Amino acid sequence: MAKKTGDNNENIREVKRKVTSQKFSARQEFERKKLLRKKAKRKATIKRAIAAAIITAILLIAFVAIYLFSFVFSLNNNDMVKGVSPSGNEPVNILLLGMDIGDTENIENSAAKRTDTMMLLNYNPKTDSINIVSIPRDTLIEVEDAYDAYGDYVPYWKMNAAYALGGEKEVIYQVQKLLDITVNYIVEIDYNAFRSLIDAIGGVPMYIDQDMYYDDDAQDLHINFTAGETVMLDGQKAEEFFRWRQNNDGTGLADGDLGRIKNQQKFIAAVIKKCTNPLIVTDVPNILKAIKENVRTNMPGDKIISYGLKVLSNTGMTMNTLYGYDERIYGQDFLVVEQEYNQDIIDILKNGNGANSSTVNKAVYSIKILNGTRVNGLAGNLQVELEELGYSNMSIGNGEEAEKSVILCNNDELKQLLQDDIGINNIKKNKDSEYSDFDAVIIIGEDYLVFE
Repeated sequence: MAKKTGDNNENIREVKRKVTSQKFSARQEFERKKLLRKKAKRKATIKRAIAAAIITAILLIAFVAIYLFSFVFSLNNNDMVKGVSPSGNEPVNILLLGMDIGDTENIENSAAKRTDTMMLLNYNPKTDSINIVSIPRDTLIEVEDAYDAYGDYVPYWKMNAAYALGGEKEVIYQVQKLLDITVNYIVEIDYNAFRSLIDAIGGVPMYIDQDMYYDDDAQDLHINFTAGETVMLDGQKAEEFFRWRQNNDGTGLADGDLGRIKNQQKFIAAVIKKCTNPLIVTDVPNILKAIKENVRTNMPGDKIISYGLKVLSNTGMTMNTLYGYDERIYGQDFLVVEQEYNQDIIDILKNGNGANSSTVNKAVYSIKILNGTRVNGLAGNLQVELEELGYSNMSIGNGEEAEKSVILCNNDELKQLLQDDIGINNIKKNKDSEYSDFDAVIIIGEDYLVFE
């Protein structure tokens, strides 16, 4: 009997163990399934989030595309000279005019329009290259049947007077004669549009490399920038930077209008850089609104889209300024620009960059040059050399003494460009927060004198 009782107890314990084991296994299975459900739910949530993001992006792009197409095809400037479509794969030349009007609020004063800024944008589909040529406003032109305010016949004028003398036709004629090319389209923008466009893209950061203090009460123009500061240029400040040539005390750009053109090219490069940021898509409606209200062009809507995308996506852009010599005629100073002095630029406009069509737009990059030696003028000399190679957005200064020259840069493409152009192989990452606004910092060391 005792044995049976022991066996029964053992059986009971075995049953309990099995029940406990089954309960534990069931709990484990429950927890396992619960975990799987959580993972599946999390994956589904992530997938839904990704799908929602994709749908949102598609809708945003679709909205922008619809808005863009409806905008460009609603532009109507029938009062302008008719554009000339390029044939086949021939280069297209777009004349960009920055209009300077004494009183922009006075419609009767529109006859006083002059072109404060004139640039030719050239796109060559064969080489996929973009070239921008600045035409100095003091360039000498000869105009038939032109008379001054006193009714006297005057044959010689500055390029910036061509619009006031004969409108778009005269400007196009003079540029075509000067460069031996065909102007296909024309784009006119006044300073109202300029300010609106810069405000629409959220402003542009710009390093100020020299003091700019100027006041013109007649134009309500007041410029106040201090050398060494980085300023976020909104529309108003951008206009001030764009127009400045000299200070109230007469100091300023040694080369006058040509120096101002360098500043303008530097600014344009910064604007293009800002517009290539993907986040700019959210500003498209404001940008288009500013264009529609203030910009005039004879370019068809589809061409605006096509060439606009080419400019923003192209990495082979170059910027040049026409060369000339100063001459005083009838008491006025002119810049005499002759084709023989600019044949290389004219060849580029006609034939593209050829083998150099893949050249990166060096003007886009902002570069700081510091002299780390006791020899004066090295930073300025290097700046001149780099300007000749296509860089334009530069500033110079003095740095701490350095034995070895070094390039501080985080952009692989720019690293290679600078290494090839100036021969400095000592390249490091730019970790200095003081120079975070620059794409590259070049510190000239004692060894620079050896390999210069």
